[in-house]
Amino acid sequence: MENGTILVVDDEPQIRRVLRTTLCNAGYTLIEANNGLEALEVFYREHPDLILLDVNIPGLSGLEVCRKIRVSFEGPIIMLTVRDSVRDRIEGLDSGASDYVVTPFAMEELRARIRAALRDSRLEKPAPRLETPELTVDFDARLVTVRGIPIHLTPKEFDVFRVLMMEPGKVIASRRILQVVWGPEYGEETEKVHVVIGQLRKKIEKDPAYPRYIITEPWIGYKFQLPHNAGGIARRKS
Repeated sequence: MENGTILVVDDEPQIRRVLRTTLCNAGYTLIEANNGLEALEVFYREHPDLILLDVNIPGLSGLEVCRKIRVSFEGPIIMLTVRDSVRDRIEGLDSGASDYVVTPFAMEELRARIRAALRDSRLEKPAPRLETPELTVDFDARLVTVRGIPIHLTPKEFDVFRVLMMEPGKVIASRRILQVVWGPEYGEETEKVHVVIGQLRKKIEKDPAYPRYIITEPWIGYKFQLPHNAGGIARRKS
């Protein structure tokens, strides 16, 4: 069976119903939105694996929604539209879409495009995994173990930790972390990031006052690094 969570954004109930029936029967989990603002709300709350996005939706257009989501989402976005001109295709792809499907379309073709998009996405960005004698992190399983003891991370703590671990050793600006985890409309409330970093350190650092894993770069942001002789970060293969 296929699997993954798909966000369908379309203001036509009949189209959403057909997609829901077909894709759920194929093993996907479906979540829905019928306008641009609702699409953003559902996206930030549910973290889908793939987005099917109609260009002509009420409120924010599909192109605007795509641009906002692409700030923090590296997964596939497939545009659905009746427009078929070269200019329309270029505009959709330039907004951040991964693929462009013109309606009406054959459901088997759409499913094939979804399979290909998810496969490519998972090959390109496998979830990071870390195993050291002191700290184990498996983002696929959402498991963190510190000195042999499983610990609980909140969704925001997981997301911030993942952003840092995706680029180990690189300083990530607080503002970028804020926009990736909380959304592109957040730009200045970096105190949210500081609070979550403090919570993470209390849970994973032996001495939060002298962190070894999550390091502060004053006035810029944070980076994830491993202590010497701690091993390395692996990436799970799909």
